[in-house]
Amino acid sequence: MTADPASNGRAPAAAGAAPVAEPAHAAPPARALPGGGETRRHTLIAIVLDKPGVLNRVSSLMRARNFNIDSLAVSRTDQPDTSRMTITLHGDDVAVEQAAKQLYRLIDVLKVQEVTNEPVVAQELALVKIRATDANRSEILKLVELSKGRVVDLAADAVIVEVTGPESEVDQFVALVRTYGIKELVRTGSVVMSRGSNSIEEAVKR
Repeated sequence: MTADPASNGRAPAAAGAAPVAEPAHAAPPARALPGGGETRRHTLIAIVLDKPGVLNRVSSLMRARNFNIDSLAVSRTDQPDTSRMTITLHGDDVAVEQAAKQLYRLIDVLKVQEVTNEPVVAQELALVKIRATDANRSEILKLVELSKGRVVDLAADAVIVEVTGPESEVDQFVALVRTYGIKELVRTGSVVMSRGSNSIEEAVKR
């Protein structure tokens, strides 16, 4: 039996076999995986019920997802039974988006909003205990005045200064007084509020 030249050496298709269908469209591009993108700083606001254990659940979720939390500020709101958390952390966009969704599913979490790309007012407070002597005390006080800080305590060998402002301004002040010697330093971490009339607290559904 002679092979059909048109078959190019391939076995003839079985009688009645259905032709192979071509794909109707190309497969969609793969979705970015958490942790695979560029890491940058993000800011989240969470409104939570003021109950024991809420802070632990929030921090445990972030720890489980290997986030490095820069700061976590917790404060009361105008409502007596709710608190507000401001969380700053580093991570890629996809990972932070998924973490925010999981955060919202936690018990006693009422609202979560990421404000990384929104216009906000961001402030931080720091208390700095600076080593002082008779020789440099006036110089330190002048620096505090120029930085719009406030002296809250004076001692024979130390000055406690309160400074508020954006994180970059607090960083700058701390760097300047480090040359005199810092005995103690405590910072609240950033607290933020969206500019304009929108309010995350008014948006909470109870």
